[in-house]
Amino acid sequence: MKSTGIVRKVDELGRIVLPIELRRTLEINERDALEIYVDGNQVILKKYEPACIFCNEVGDVQQFKGRNICRHCLEELKK
Repeated sequence: MKSTGIVRKVDELGRIVLPIELRRTLEINERDALEIYVDGNQVILKKYEPACIFCNEVGDVQQFKGRNICRHCLEELKK
């Protein structure tokens, strides 16, 4: 893991601010969803990219009955 040297405090509502430089580097925009993971005593934030439940493809994903399915797998299911 790479340290950025940036330290932020948690406010009274439990929020932290991600610096603009970090958001630009990681292409995190306003209203983007972030996934939260816990690994031991570490909190890991990852930009949420819905993936197909069958092949893990992240491009061209659609919702079907509450599940993420890519166009290719959806076509396979139709056959």
